[in-house]
Formats: sequence, C-alpha cells, structure tokens
Amino acid sequence: MQIDELIENFTLFDDWEDRYRYIIELGKALPTMDEALKTPDSKVEGCTSQVWFVASPATDDNGKTVLHFIGDSDAHIVRGLIAILFAIHEGKSPDDIKTIDAEAHLKDLGLDQHLSPSRTNGLYAMLGRIRDMADRLSA
Repeated sequence: MQIDELIENFTLFDDWEDRYRYIIELGKALPTMDEALKTPDSKVEGCTSQVWFVASPATDDNGKTVLHFIGDSDAHIVRGLIAILFAIHEGKSPDDIKTIDAEAHLKDLGLDQHLSPSRTNGLYAMLGRIRDMADRLSA
C-alpha cells in the first residue's frame, strides 16, 4: 500500500478509535519477520517496544536500486506504525528516501497529535533508522 492510499483510507474513519483499530490491522498485515533477523544489529533503539528493521537492496525494472523493508515489533500498534513508515518508503531508492518529507505524511495522518509522547519518540526513532539504512546503502 502506498502512503496516498493510506491517507485516503484514514479519512474514511470518523474518530480516532477507528483509526487506531485500522493502524493495528495494518500491522497484522505485515509479512512475518524471520526470528533469525531479530538481532542486535536490526533492533531499533529509542523505542519503548521491541522493534526490528531490515532493509534489502534490489533492482527495479528500470535498473535503479530500491529498498525493500521488513520489520516487526512486540506491540500491535507499533507494528501498524511500522506499516505506515514502510508505505512511505518501500520500493524507493536510498537517495529518494533521504528526500522524502515523511514528517509531513505523518502530520497528514494526524499522528503528531494522537500518539503518546513515548510512541511519537519511538516513531521518530524508527524513521531515523530508515534514513540511516538509506544513507548506508547509498554510500
């Protein structure tokens, strides 16, 4: 799912309880992350919950290097936040990832006003990790 579709889907819900349920459903739809990938290197620091991310480079149909992500968390809502971040960044090149205004997308979803401070800090830690992975893979 792309971020534009996700933002559009958010507008279908009248209240935040329904949006939270939708976020949790997004997390349930994430592919399962192999336990062997859950290592100290893939762990995202700065999150209250346990969070792991892995990025794999691939070549798209135009010969451009793009990143594919897999991630997991021990918290349902955080898995949903991972799915949102992946909707923003999945299949993009490392250079494109560095220029995406993910904060604007998160604000469009209203997450900046409806997450607890600890969840917001974790969300931005995850975003920082995605950007770090893009930096490393573009070097």
